Amino acid sequence: MTVDLPFGTVPPVLLFLLGGLLIAVTPNAFLRRLILVVVPVYGLVQLFALPMGSSLEFDFFGETLTLLRVDKTSIIFATIFHLAAVLAAVYGWANLDRMQQSVALLYPGSAIGAVFAGDLITLFVFWEMAAVTSVFLILAGSTVRASKAAIRYLVIQVGSGVLLLFGAILYFQETGSIAFEKMELGSIATIAIFLAFGIKSAFPLLHNWLQDSYPESTITGTLILSIFTTKMAVYALFRGFPGEQLLIWIGAVMTCFPVFFAVIENDLRRVLCYSLNNQVGFMVVGIGIGTPLALNGTASYVFCNIIFEGLLFMSMGAVLLRTGTVKGSELGGLYKTMPLTTFYCIIGAASISAFPLFAGFVSKGMIIDGLAKEHMLIPWLMLVFAAAGVFHHSGIKIPYFAFFAHDSGRRVKDAPLSMQIAMALSAILCVAIGTFPDPLYALLPYPVDYVPYTAPHVLHQLQLLLFSALAFTLLTISGIYPPELRSTNLDFDWFYRKPGAALVRGVVTGIAAINGAMTNFVGRRIEGALRSLYALHGPEGRLARTWPSGFMAMWIAILLTLALLVNYL
Repeated sequence: MTVDLPFGTVPPVLLFLLGGLLIAVTPNAFLRRLILVVVPVYGLVQLFALPMGSSLEFDFFGETLTLLRVDKTSIIFATIFHLAAVLAAVYGWANLDRMQQSVALLYPGSAIGAVFAGDLITLFVFWEMAAVTSVFLILAGSTVRASKAAIRYLVIQVGSGVLLLFGAILYFQETGSIAFEKMELGSIATIAIFLAFGIKSAFPLLHNWLQDSYPESTITGTLILSIFTTKMAVYALFRGFPGEQLLIWIGAVMTCFPVFFAVIENDLRRVLCYSLNNQVGFMVVGIGIGTPLALNGTASYVFCNIIFEGLLFMSMGAVLLRTGTVKGSELGGLYKTMPLTTFYCIIGAASISAFPLFAGFVSKGMIIDGLAKEHMLIPWLMLVFAAAGVFHHSGIKIPYFAFFAHDSGRRVKDAPLSMQIAMALSAILCVAIGTFPDPLYALLPYPVDYVPYTAPHVLHQLQLLLFSALAFTLLTISGIYPPELRSTNLDFDWFYRKPGAALVRGVVTGIAAINGAMTNFVGRRIEGALRSLYALHGPEGRLARTWPSGFMAMWIAILLTLALLVNYL
């Protein structure tokens, strides 16, 4: 074992895993809450005590497993994961479910372990730990829908891990190394690893596990789920495939198609899940560009997105807690009795829409500008369209239909104090980062040569937002904008839920029929053979009869004659 850490420094992942296990065996509710907050706070302190380049390595059957690799890339992802764990702990202070509290540390700890992994085997271990621990947050929904969604989620997430392990084994055979470094897409090994990362990133056609499972969890569970899995996958792409041109087109499609589903979706938490898919698309594009500017944009956008998208999930969780629903068709007018939640939601909406002075503005622009500098017009236009779409479905639709669209007549209390504290902290971070981005830029992997507040950038963004708002207003007034209706929207998962399931049932039925026919055929043949043997050798069979002595003597003489002839010849 090789340890290159300052004395007294504890790897953050170890703190989270031990804290999660300690919560699981602690009966006192207040102590569990305290552990839930103290562990990520202390972990953050330990994180910044780790010198750049420090590591923790083990020898495993002649190969080196790197459980801790400290550099600027791992530090910025780990930092936001710690902050998010703190905010989630404060937000879920009133949640006394011991299982959820334990998973609220084990799951982020697994994601942090993946961020610090320096080899593919260690990455695989934490990859699967994140899948197994997170599924309990979905099961905590305690409904039939949640149970079914959890099973589908687990199958897909574990399948991603199997692909990763398969690719890692082939990669070792090809290169003789299991180091988790930049890879070139072009062999079966790297394609398998790429697909494993793509499943967790919710690539197009591989994305429905996200919208299927996250809204079925609890209020706090949905918030936690929205933070770690996809961002862990973004980190893996960031580390493994920077500059892979295919990611530009995949990410561009990811940014665009969720816009259409989000516009017609009635469940506002599901709208945010489509928004999450859209936001990850921007990050994937930045990784595909691969320049320092674009990669800095990706890292900073991951950091900011976790905060402001989490803030939107928090506000919708508060609405769900107080009203029992997040259906846009059943809400409206809540600004009258939930003014603080309304205010925080608007802060989150402004941030995700990239208004100047908010977090999204100082990070998303680096990705779009990085694409423009590469002179890729079509992907650039797709991202501009997607940026306008984000303002439509997350910047306008979420706060408008939840709090303003019409008066639903609901008069409920504002969010509990713990939820308000978490939302207030998130809102402060959104404004602080958007106004003073330099501390965030100092954490980025590459030196930052980017000034967000230039006249062209500000004017371009304001034009985009104002015209998007105008389009929303005109579409709403004219009645063209899709109304919030009780409905079920069909996505790509329909193909495996309906015809796919029918195909599987048909194949199973066909295999069962073939198996039955073969069993009957073989059974009849065996039964016939047994009858023949019985007829020949049974008590009344031919060979069981008593033969005359003279007859037997004749056959012996014939056999001896044949033997003499064979010997003579």
